[in-house]
Amino acid sequence: MPEPVVSNPVSPQRVRIGVVGVGHLGKHHARLLQGLDCELVAVADPSEAARAHATATWNVPAFADHRDLLGKVDAVSVVVPTKLHREVATDFLVGGVDVLVEKPIARTAADGQALVDLATQHGRILQVGHVERFNPALRGIASIGESARYIESHRLAPFSFRSTDIGVVLDLMIHDLDLVLALVKSEIASVEAFGGAVFTPAEDMASAIIKFKNGAVAHLTANRVALKPLRKMRVFSQQGYASLDFQTSQGMVVKKAPGWDFGKLDLEQLDRAQMGDLWKFVFDGLLQVENLTLDTGNPLQEELADFLRCVRARSRPVVSGEDGVAAVAAAERVLAAIAQNRWT
Repeated sequence: MPEPVVSNPVSPQRVRIGVVGVGHLGKHHARLLQGLDCELVAVADPSEAARAHATATWNVPAFADHRDLLGKVDAVSVVVPTKLHREVATDFLVGGVDVLVEKPIARTAADGQALVDLATQHGRILQVGHVERFNPALRGIASIGESARYIESHRLAPFSFRSTDIGVVLDLMIHDLDLVLALVKSEIASVEAFGGAVFTPAEDMASAIIKFKNGAVAHLTANRVALKPLRKMRVFSQQGYASLDFQTSQGMVVKKAPGWDFGKLDLEQLDRAQMGDLWKFVFDGLLQVENLTLDTGNPLQEELADFLRCVRARSRPVVSGEDGVAAVAAAERVLAAIAQNRWT
């Protein structure tokens, strides 16, 4: 789609940026921004302790009300509870400030679309913090991902007592919903899902099978009451398959060797006794195996750097507001399917 026409470019000087919400994740936003090509000018948080920590750590003013940042910043990173995303982001978009809002963009797709409409109306950049899009593991599977036919993901985490205002679908599965939509690039045809509450009023575990109009299928599992964290995905296509571990930034890609033609392979004439190592024959002669030892990088830093580039260049983010809305719309379909199979 064409690049958005965005008015009121910022000064060619360093972008003045603020962070709203300097709790567990917001602190990392502030820390990383101080090392990027911008000026962290202020933060906002209703917690007095959080404000005191921010002032002592980053030597910037801290306000209880996020609206006090208006007029002081060109851009802002919004890292508040999901239920406040629409309210806080709205104040900045209307106030002429570019916004990076953490995932999910909002509690509902309708709220997210309202933010997209405001960003367009006021000529502002709106980026959504789907940090996995910046994970170096994704770079190793470009050719497989473009023609994905089946995707399987597992995203597990121990219970953290954070993000309890939403369930595991909007908390964890949303990452993989966004990745799958970015890979498959097709409309959803149907959703089957099951999940339930364990420790909180909302669902703490969920499993979904999503079928797309182009024939691709994704099977996603999310669990925030696991004993150990796990973030893995496997992607299958006619060209081969890829296995990724987002936690360690490691992976493996298996592809058919050049000239592969299984139909011309006379299995009856193969003397397995003379082959030596059958594994070596298959994986060195018929298939290509690439172990991806990827640079660890810092996906959150890359996400913030991309936001700053978009603010300066007035360009479309890697993860746009529209992408954020699409992910939440998919999550709503998963939640609707779960509601039909609710635990009693």
